Amino acid sequence: MPKPGILASKFIVPFTLFHLAILVFRGASERRHFEIFVILTLGYLVFTAVAFLLDARSLIFPRFILDENIGFHADRARGPFLQAVANGVSLNLLGILALALSDKRRTAVLVLWLSLPVAILATMTRAVWISFVVSTVVVGFRLTKRRLQCACIGLVVAGFLAGLAIGVNNSSLKATLWDRTGERGPVDVRVAVYDAGWAMFREQPLTGWPAASMYDELARRMEGYHLRTFYVHNTYLALLVEFGVPGLAIYAILFFNLFRLARRGVAAESEPVASLRKVWPILLMVYLFNAFFVDMAYQFVIGLMFTVAGILCASEAAA
Repeated sequence: MPKPGILASKFIVPFTLFHLAILVFRGASERRHFEIFVILTLGYLVFTAVAFLLDARSLIFPRFILDENIGFHADRARGPFLQAVANGVSLNLLGILALALSDKRRTAVLVLWLSLPVAILATMTRAVWISFVVSTVVVGFRLTKRRLQCACIGLVVAGFLAGLAIGVNNSSLKATLWDRTGERGPVDVRVAVYDAGWAMFREQPLTGWPAASMYDELARRMEGYHLRTFYVHNTYLALLVEFGVPGLAIYAILFFNLFRLARRGVAAESEPVASLRKVWPILLMVYLFNAFFVDMAYQFVIGLMFTVAGILCASEAAA
């Protein structure tokens, strides 16, 4: 049985938000409120990440973001989530949502999109970089707007050039980027964790390991590695270790049904919802890709995804 906190973050809160979204976001006015929330949250996260990259620490609020004694990745732009991957995935998802939902606020979204590559770069997370580049290009073609396609491709190129220019002019940042790009240490540790996790799964492939002893057992098998905490660093392997094959099968069924929300909606569906339905598979793929490298227990990311799923269901129910 999962711990109460994990049970709430992974199951109770997401499904509560999903059903609340179905009840709340039935009209255009309510969806505009969600659009404003997306833009404001994206703006805050972008500002915080860029301020961190430029070492403007006095502009970062709340101050606990800079506290090295809590959370992880204090040397990266981790935002209020206190974890760089959570911040990077949130930036990626919110950027796609802002682009899909924006109707009357295109100027604000354009400014944020121009800054987004720098914010993504500041997370110093390779999986986030890759998912952002690929998803940005795919979004342009998915929304089938010629100008948007050019803008998305141009954004990726401009982001690369901006990062290159910053790196050339800032020797400290250049060294950091080079270290993150070629760093082998985290890869070696993860391979060792994957080997230990896979061995645990093979011992109990159907029932899995109890949550109370799973991570202690993982730490025992990782003897010689001095880490603060031990995680599987792969959502799918974590499911196999904790819940066995049935757990991963249920997860696959869940995402199969989530992908079905991308099918064509009702004829009278508004343009923002129709655009949201088009980018929905991209949102899911960003989530699933990053899940290969972390255990996706990020409350904000999960809550955001299930809220969007509820909005898509609400549009069908309202019709």
